[in-house]
Amino acid sequence: MLGAAGMLPLALAGCGSDPSISEDPDELVLWFWDRSASRDLLEQASQKIPGTDRHLRADVIGTSFDTKLRTSLAGDAYIPDITYINSNNALYFTNEDLFLDLSELGADSVKDDFYEWKWDLGTTPSGRFCFFPLDIGPTGFFYRQDIFAEAGLPSTPEDVSAAITTWEDWIALGTELKGAGDAFLVNDALNVFEEFLNASPERFFDTDDKALYLQPDSAVRQAWDTSIAAIDAGVTAKIPRERDTDRNAAWASGRTAGNIGAAWWAQVLQESAPDTAGAWRLASQPVRPGNSGGSFAALPHTCKDPEAALAFITWINSAENQAAAYEDVQLFPSTPASFDELTYSGDFYGDQDPLAFFSTAAESVPSSFISNAETFIMGKFVLELSNVETSGKDPESAWNDALAQAERVLLKRGVFS
Repeated sequence: MLGAAGMLPLALAGCGSDPSISEDPDELVLWFWDRSASRDLLEQASQKIPGTDRHLRADVIGTSFDTKLRTSLAGDAYIPDITYINSNNALYFTNEDLFLDLSELGADSVKDDFYEWKWDLGTTPSGRFCFFPLDIGPTGFFYRQDIFAEAGLPSTPEDVSAAITTWEDWIALGTELKGAGDAFLVNDALNVFEEFLNASPERFFDTDDKALYLQPDSAVRQAWDTSIAAIDAGVTAKIPRERDTDRNAAWASGRTAGNIGAAWWAQVLQESAPDTAGAWRLASQPVRPGNSGGSFAALPHTCKDPEAALAFITWINSAENQAAAYEDVQLFPSTPASFDELTYSGDFYGDQDPLAFFSTAAESVPSSFISNAETFIMGKFVLELSNVETSGKDPESAWNDALAQAERVLLKRGVFS
């Protein structure tokens, strides 16, 4: 279905890139971005990768990480031996032959140490396991307990969770909140659209790139309709994403009393609204938790020593080291056993433990497939949803315009639905 869309123009080399990224025969080079790995662990590996005779050189890549990596792959030169890749690993599915199949190197021996759905996200449509799990982003509903209580609504995490088991229930609760407390559930409808899909086993395409979103009752259409219902009910504050200052002010003032977000958002909220410490709580989001964010590690086909490189990846992602990385740079572990070694001592969420909440939520995240083709068209639906929310565009016209724009993009890129 994808044909040649997104393919990189190069011939595969048998071994090593030319010119080489390192002249040291015992050195493996890792590309990563700031705060995507623990500096302490990288320093240990720079002396020696445990279980090998190699050592690591970790290069921080700043802006345009994907552009730099894709350029190196296309030029068949200066390619790292190991690379981190963000949650957009589907971008590389059409060029999967540029990466080694980690299953062939023995990665499956640690498969059971990770959340199954995260492991599945690292598998390409052809069944090759090219992207090794790093961190994850299980989701939940952040809310202001004090504002909920003042409005006479359920306010404990248990009661709120029980009151919003469906999206219809969540919107109904938001309607009561708006009437009694003059507060919104979330800042924008995009929060609903994204997190509905992030919690769905089905997204835009299947593994054969068949366009599921065109079906009348697709998950994408359900996410759209739910978002429109939230807009119509007046439970979104209609604050665009790009207005960060306004969004933070809404959370700080209580104008917006909630957000559906990932585990990493717990830290963002503390930094965005520090004066609200102790007022926030976590409840289960409607239907089931999803995943937002998280990254992967991959070995380009030119890797100098694949066995040693995999040894590094499995070592730095052991349960013990993922726990250390969480304490160092707040990377939420994809290894359940990590939580046996972690404790939470903060009080921003009262007596509630975000680690316990999100590690439990991660157990129920469904396996799903994110197609490379989705990355081409997601923005069309986001734009049209924003047009409905902020400009009052007719929802059905906006949906049809999103479909038409998506079709043009997919036809241009050679993706046929």
